[in-house]
Amino acid sequence: MAPTSSKSSPAAGKGRGIAIGAAVLVAALLLGVFSFTATKPGSGSGSDSGSASDTPAADVSADPQDGVYPELEKLARRDADDPLAQGRADAPVVLVEYADFKCGFCGKFARDTEPGLVKKYVDNGTLRIEWRNFPIFGAESEAAARGAWAAGQQGRFWQFHEAAYAEGAKEKGFKDDRLAELAKQSGVADLDQFQKDLDSAAAEKAVGKDTEEAYKLGATSTPSFLINGRPLAGAQPAETFEQAIEQAAAAASGKKDTGR
Repeated sequence: MAPTSSKSSPAAGKGRGIAIGAAVLVAALLLGVFSFTATKPGSGSGSDSGSASDTPAADVSADPQDGVYPELEKLARRDADDPLAQGRADAPVVLVEYADFKCGFCGKFARDTEPGLVKKYVDNGTLRIEWRNFPIFGAESEAAARGAWAAGQQGRFWQFHEAAYAEGAKEKGFKDDRLAELAKQSGVADLDQFQKDLDSAAAEKAVGKDTEEAYKLGATSTPSFLINGRPLAGAQPAETFEQAIEQAAAAASGKKDTGR
């Protein structure tokens, strides 16, 4: 997991002193603790050279409702037309990811963990994954976020996501020519329209909305996740995500059975 740079700290404080519920504040503290744990000196995972298995696993209680906050569960948008999401809109479990394309640990999650979750849970209708752009590493991060959104307007977000997170991709940067190359590689049909969408006010607004949501939540690093209202931070081992997803699915099934 990559920590936020000092450049992002002032932005985090601008216009974000918004009154939010106590549960959200508690969750924000949890995200901060997990973020620190995963990047503290001596953890073995404080740089992009680490692996997901180096990151300390978050404590996922055996109680399916422990650490779950209803206010955070409401952040799942469940928009069937959202091009930056995959899985059924009515899936019992929603994983919301706040991430940056220049974040090395986001890339590790995308390459090493997410494909397995898609195969095991998205494909059978249990899980929905909703992406939120959270560009915290400067201008190229923001450009990549707008590029990903623009690719999504032509139904190629996840292909762009895969290309941008391929091994060695972030080292090539995300300047204009590189974004056009990634769009072409992702199968974006109309590259002129892609460029227009990338530079549009709509792209800026969409990325800003996601970023604002992350800051309100209290996320201070990437990747940060919500699984049916349970906060997790960092490129945790696959087993941590699987446990949280299965507990959330069981809890959702229980609510359905009792009519709640």
